[in-house]
Amino acid sequence: MNRLSTRRALLRAALCAIACAVPVSINAAEAELTDADWSAIKDVITRQLAALKRGEGERAFGYASEGIRAQFGNADHFLAMVRTGYAALLEARYTEFLEGAVIDGAIVQPLRLIAPDNTVRVALYTMQRVQGAWRINGCAIAPSTVKAA
Repeated sequence: MNRLSTRRALLRAALCAIACAVPVSINAAEAELTDADWSAIKDVITRQLAALKRGEGERAFGYASEGIRAQFGNADHFLAMVRTGYAALLEARYTEFLEGAVIDGAIVQPLRLIAPDNTVRVALYTMQRVQGAWRINGCAIAPSTVKAA
């Protein structure tokens, strides 16, 4: 199995975990994303992550899809969930976007997270376009086989 096949298999497995929690839907036209789309997706994730680190729950919650917003109800519940279930996002000493992909109709943007103890994880964001704007529709954190220096 080559590197791309391995990467796609890992992303597909992580997507299964995300799909169980949050419904993901896109139309066929979104299967071909432009460089501008990928840039906008990274910008939304970067902005949400910055808001989360500053404790700005309302701002961070604003980058979530309607499905996520409905699931958590308000910014306080959302922020509490992130602090307890996604601490790796908040504690990372370094982050790096990896190549995004459309896998089985889901738009996935991976983000490498390096913890203070050099543990490496990957946050797999699923994205949704709503009235031309990108929103975060889910996130799963998976271990990585990469070692930090």
